Amino acid sequence: MKVVIPSPLLSYTGRREVEAEGATLDALLGDLDRRHPGLRFRVVDEQGGLRPHMRLFVNGEHVRDLATPVRPGDEVRLVQALSGG
Repeated sequence: MKVVIPSPLLSYTGRREVEAEGATLDALLGDLDRRHPGLRFRVVDEQGGLRPHMRLFVNGEHVRDLATPVRPGDEVRLVQALSGG
């Protein structure tokens, strides 16, 4: 399925859109990490939860549960929130 990568993570993929496989978001992130080492750590913390500054969208719908099922043909979009002061 198509995965859209945010600008701050392009150094891992070299492309805005990449392909990955998995039955859940967690499996998809694992496949992304096999294809683009280090990417999963930027999205998921050491406890296996989504990092606070990351947002995941499946077919335009915001999801937070990494157990969310995904299917071939879905579009997954990783979005990194910006902060500052």
